Amino acid sequence: MAQILDGADFRAIEVAATALRAGEVVAFPTETVYGLGADALNERSVAHVFAIKNRPQFDPLIVHLPDKAVVPQYAAAIDARAAALMERFWPGPLTLVLRKRPIIPDLVTAGLDTVALRVPAHPVALALLRAVGVPIAAPSANPFGYVSPTTAVHVQEMLGDAIGFILDGGPCTVGVESTVCALSEKEAVVLRPGGVTIEEIEAVIGPVTMAASSQSDPRSPGTLPRHYSPHVPLTLLAPGEPVPRPGKRERVGLLTLKPRPKAEGYTTVEVLSQDGNLLEAAAHLFGALHKLDGLGLERVIVEPVPECGIGRAIMDRLRRAATRG
Repeated sequence: MAQILDGADFRAIEVAATALRAGEVVAFPTETVYGLGADALNERSVAHVFAIKNRPQFDPLIVHLPDKAVVPQYAAAIDARAAALMERFWPGPLTLVLRKRPIIPDLVTAGLDTVALRVPAHPVALALLRAVGVPIAAPSANPFGYVSPTTAVHVQEMLGDAIGFILDGGPCTVGVESTVCALSEKEAVVLRPGGVTIEEIEAVIGPVTMAASSQSDPRSPGTLPRHYSPHVPLTLLAPGEPVPRPGKRERVGLLTLKPRPKAEGYTTVEVLSQDGNLLEAAAHLFGALHKLDGLGLERVIVEPVPECGIGRAIMDRLRRAATRG
């Protein structure tokens, strides 16, 4: 079983960094979700990440860096848009897809000529990146396609027998993955909504195109039609659709943005925010899905959230997780 180390202890950081330099895989916290990290320049270590997650090799990994100063070592072209977004949002939950340099192995980028880069905002992640001295390739620390982890315990429950160490940095504050913005072409395209909103990006570089959520894009992880899914079936209601009443003998859960005065017949109700705050809802989303998945329910009904700001990211995750909706 993986050992959970206190990420606030510098000795734990050094243990994790030493393991990474030796080619091992280590789980660590970011502000978005917990990542399953490997030395991004060590192809054998990266292959281990794919094997642990049972992740298809056509799905690229995000490369995590300690600061924007090292980006030219890994990206072949950095235009004014990229520079402006790095200045505004790094460290933070924004990933930029740029043309890559040959130093990045093709396995990391799924054979593409682009690489996804970001500087995380979590102090434990930054301490680890500075200590290890190499970029860390890290998808979410969970089996491929399942709900992302937002606590060290989530990681231990899902991958505890496959890895040696988990750095504990507490619950993730953002709770959904980073926004992925591709700048490798003339047109800026948001491939995956996340912790930085489209409105915030457009305030810096002007209009961007939003990729269709119904289509996957090989340049970004997390864009497959079915993803972030618990084992229990989810039904995502349409906006304005009434919440159905479960049958008397059914074990059904309800996931809702804020408290409902009436939720009769449900075995359990998970509320993402007491006052409907979307930032709070995003931070609680994956934790709520993990909890619902462990209750032996037959199905879960999910109410939609307003599709604005970070609500776009929440709805993106729910649509990919749902079996209907």
